Amino acid sequence: MTAIAVSGLSKSFHGFHALKNVSFSVAVGERRAIIGPNGAGKTTLFNAIAGQTRPTSGSVKLGEVETTGSPPHVMWKHGLTRTFQRNQLFPSVSVRDNVRLAAIAMHGIGGKILASLGRFPAVDESVTDVLARVHLLDRQDAIVRDLAYGEQRQLELALALVRHPKILLLDEPTAGMSPGETRSMIAMLEKLPRDVTLLIVEHDMDVVFALADVITVLHLGEVLTEGVPQDIQNDTRVINVYLGRHAEDA
Repeated sequence: MTAIAVSGLSKSFHGFHALKNVSFSVAVGERRAIIGPNGAGKTTLFNAIAGQTRPTSGSVKLGEVETTGSPPHVMWKHGLTRTFQRNQLFPSVSVRDNVRLAAIAMHGIGGKILASLGRFPAVDESVTDVLARVHLLDRQDAIVRDLAYGEQRQLELALALVRHPKILLLDEPTAGMSPGETRSMIAMLEKLPRDVTLLIVEHDMDVVFALADVITVLHLGEVLTEGVPQDIQNDTRVINVYLGRHAEDA
């Protein structure tokens, strides 16, 4: 079964072609990485899939549902959740209440103040479970601005997981992390159940090769190639346009 189907997707900004006829499909439960040099179109592709931008042409389907150009809240109703390279947290609120706020919409109790959430045990059970999964249960009362950077990225993941997504888009989940924090994030993502389909944009190739079942390579807004990690590592075109450059910059 197909979780995401992108067909002939193109996006132009004032004559600049950020995406050019991009097509690929992701199976349910698959872990797919999107890689490519800066300017390859990765963020535009994510935004088009998640509903942050409307493509100029082409289509996006989640399962059998046509979602092209639908806003993010519609994508969420179809099971898609995403994280961003720059976090979307409330810095003056506690870790637990950040996750509680994300859980409100999922449990359909919008409009309730945080103090009243104790009357909804399903919310608190979900929050506790997710905080344990991202290793933040012992930090639940900390104010977000006091967290280490890696902990903030873990919290971003918690906000996504508390919505019980079917499809999770991760935009640079380890950007700015130390090696130890990166290893911890990889371990957490590896433990996600296979009923969650992952689509990952990531520059750290150690992360990509650790997590991805299949890799799609973008270059100048087009799909250069796709394949299993070993094939991508050995593809001379990929080495020339991305992996070689990445190695030189490291």
